[in-house]
Amino acid sequence: MDRDIFRGSIEMTAAMIISGTIGWFVLVSGQPVFSVVFWRCAIGALTLLAVCAALGLIRRDIISPKLFGLAVIGGMAIVLNWVLLFSAYPRASIAIATTVYNVQPFMLVGLGALIFKEKLTVTKLFWLGVAFAGMLLIVRAKPGAAYDGSDYMIGIALALGAAFLYAIAAIVAKQLKGTPPHLIALIQVCVGIVMLAPLADFTALPQSTGQWASIVTIGIVHTGLMYILLYSAIQKLPTHITGSLSFIYPIAAILVDYIAFGHALQPSQLVGSAAILIAAAGTSLGWKIGRRPVPEGVKA
Repeated sequence: MDRDIFRGSIEMTAAMIISGTIGWFVLVSGQPVFSVVFWRCAIGALTLLAVCAALGLIRRDIISPKLFGLAVIGGMAIVLNWVLLFSAYPRASIAIATTVYNVQPFMLVGLGALIFKEKLTVTKLFWLGVAFAGMLLIVRAKPGAAYDGSDYMIGIALALGAAFLYAIAAIVAKQLKGTPPHLIALIQVCVGIVMLAPLADFTALPQSTGQWASIVTIGIVHTGLMYILLYSAIQKLPTHITGSLSFIYPIAAILVDYIAFGHALQPSQLVGSAAILIAAAGTSLGWKIGRRPVPEGVKA
């Protein structure tokens, strides 16, 4: 195996495992969602600032005013995405919220068709149908004993909203090609500090060492370190490997939810989650639907 691909695969796997554990740290922190995201941005900004300074990226000529404005818009979308996703965890469980959140590829397909006039192929529509069927199975499932029916549906809606905002951020990111990714991440978390400072509750700070440790871990590991690993991996790996390894994230989240909180998926939720992940894999990895051409000289 090529050395860069091997190293990139390790980095991508680590980044996805880290992402899959964030729900546990969010719930253990015991903080309101706005406060959790604010501290994530504040601590993550310090980490990314150190990284960007070490890489020589803190220069005026490194990004134009136009691209800086786009990075700010993307930052607003990604920060609100965190707020919605973290709000979904206690309502629909980490496993279900993360699985529903992984309809992002279909949001991107829809936005691509609307904004960039990209063609909707039969294959794309097929995978969209599979994902929608999976979504129906999850929505129609009875919530577990720990979840209220109406709260469960709100959690599903919040996860869908988070996925849409992530798709918006991804569309914006396409316009930032060539801009150092670590700098984009730094701009995003700085935007989050400004957005959430008025909304964070500084009168209800974490009371225990464990809660503070969760907050610090989210900022340093799940933001600073995860961004570094993710962007480094993306630069080394072909798209199809990046896409396939990204599905470690929801699988890790499902396992963490089960191990930490005992939340096992019900049969219909399990089938629905599998349908969404398979459809997302098909969309991300370009799996084609249709009859293969018959080689010349071979009877159909």
